[in-house]
Amino acid sequence: MSTSEPARLLVTVCTYNEKENLPSLITEIHIFAPDAHVLVVDDNSPDGTGQLADELAAKDSRVHVLHRAGKQGLGSATVAGFRYGVEHAYEQLINLDADFSHHPRYIPELRLCLESADVGIGSRYVPGGGVVGWSWVRHFMSGGINFYARLMLGLPNRDNSGSYRCYRVSKLALLDFDQVRSRGYSFQEEILYMCRSVGCCFREVPITFEDRRAGTSKINWKESVMALWIIFRLALDRITGRRVRVKT
Repeated sequence: MSTSEPARLLVTVCTYNEKENLPSLITEIHIFAPDAHVLVVDDNSPDGTGQLADELAAKDSRVHVLHRAGKQGLGSATVAGFRYGVEHAYEQLINLDADFSHHPRYIPELRLCLESADVGIGSRYVPGGGVVGWSWVRHFMSGGINFYARLMLGLPNRDNSGSYRCYRVSKLALLDFDQVRSRGYSFQEEILYMCRSVGCCFREVPITFEDRRAGTSKINWKESVMALWIIFRLALDRITGRRVRVKT
């Protein structure tokens, strides 16, 4: 591949009732990454997001849609996108939220991270990063879970709970996704823990996280408690020396 030829990029967008955001989000993605293929992973959204995604895909060969039978959790939806990226031999994979809390303007810098790292993390907690529109409760929950992940899993990053990341697909291909425990938001910490087990190095770049433009948030206290439990179980694996299974 010549130095001027961009790496094959897949942008995965996991959706559940995101019909209001999806068309403008895909447009914005292609403004900042015209070469990107976009995979919409839809969990049978009642608002018709999946059908709209099919219509967008029919008009643009860069758009692809993966329909799932129902709401199975953000973690399993993200894994489905990872599997697609590996199976279709992409080189880079960026995952971002469908609600514009992760603005596509950061895509070019996240891609550049892979010149010196295996995972580029869009970070709210490094200098230059930040959050707009959160209550003190959301700040407390996010800060607490990130401290907990660093303490329990030995993750070096300031932001381990955000999902806006760029992955080197050849590293994702080494992971046994059947081993993933989390189906919800704790997936973000778990996949970094797994990536670290296959020798990934991380780099954080600052982003500003903005509250969603339309629709309603899916975050709740039940998800937060489950995240604490999953991270605790992973920490036990770390203490007892149980290794993450790696594909050969």
